[in-house]
Formats: sequence, structure tokens, C-alpha cells
Amino acid sequence: MNDIIEMFIDEDEELGGINAISLVENPAIESDFLMLSKEVKLVEVDKEKRILLGAALIPDKAILRVKEGKEFHIFFSKSTVRKGSELFLKKGHQKESTLEHATKIEGITVVESWIVEDTIKDKSNHYGLSVPVGTWMVSMKVDNEEIYQKAKSGEIKGFSIEGFFADKAIEQSKDESILEQIKKIILE
Repeated sequence: MNDIIEMFIDEDEELGGINAISLVENPAIESDFLMLSKEVKLVEVDKEKRILLGAALIPDKAILRVKEGKEFHIFFSKSTVRKGSELFLKKGHQKESTLEHATKIEGITVVESWIVEDTIKDKSNHYGLSVPVGTWMVSMKVDNEEIYQKAKSGEIKGFSIEGFFADKAIEQSKDESILEQIKKIILE
């Protein structure tokens, strides 16, 4: 069994939290975004919305990582997902985006951000996305033509967060129920 590590935001750390959202081909949370491209009539000219909608972070989702040849899983609790989404907006990071965690990109803006409270009544369900309660959803407006074309072609498929987090090995935690839930997710 690989180590299981809970990620959390260190409130004493000024840089702590989510600083950017990367557009990636293979999102670690294994959830692709949707392109909203319905035609909208604006002053008798049709324009595409150019909105990407999807999960930025899913709570309690086991995410495989490899460091120095060692495999382990990380996860974010519901409270960390909520805190991270709030700090992301509070610190004004709505226009901070990268491509594949490598290249800073301009012309991308978070225009909606919410936490799923009800899987049936949530906007994500309306668009056919099945995500658990506590998921951080975002909509991003794409004014960058190159990035928009990459999304249209399927070259980029989802979101991945970037930030600074503290961690703790969950095996050392006294909360065995979380450990058992995460082990179950990994083994499925």
C-alpha cells in the first residue's frame, strides 16, 4: 500500500493556497471540463461563449503522485477544498493560469467559482457532470485564441490546481475513518 498524504493549507504561510489553475491534457483529478460554445447573439453578430467549465478540485479524491521513484497518494478534504477556493478568489488569482504547469498564459479568467452543495440541483449536474458534494467548480472565459483552439481540438481537457500546501501522512492520523475511505477509493 502506498503512503496516503492529506494536503491542507497552512494559514500561517503567506503563499499558502491555490495560486493558479493550469489547463492540462490529463487532469490529476480525472475530470475533464466542458466547452460551452452555444451561439449567442450580440448586436446581430454571433459569437461563441468561449467558456470552459469543470472541476478544479474534488474532495477526498486519491491523486497518484511519484517523487524520487516512490509512489504515494494525496487528497484534499472538503474543508481544504473550500478554503482553497475562497483564498484563490480573495487573493485575486482569477487571471493566473498556466499551460501544463509550465507556461504562464494570458487571456484566461475565472468568471465563476462555486462549491457543489447538492449534486442534483447544482449547475454541474445541468451540464452532465457527476461530481461529489464539496467539489470546487470553475468556469473560465478563454480570450486566448491559441488556448481556445487547443481546448476545441481536445489537446487540453481539464483543470489542475497550482499552489503551496502543507501535508501530513494520513497513516499517522487518529482519524481512521478518513484513512479507510481513502484506501477504499484507491483500491476501487
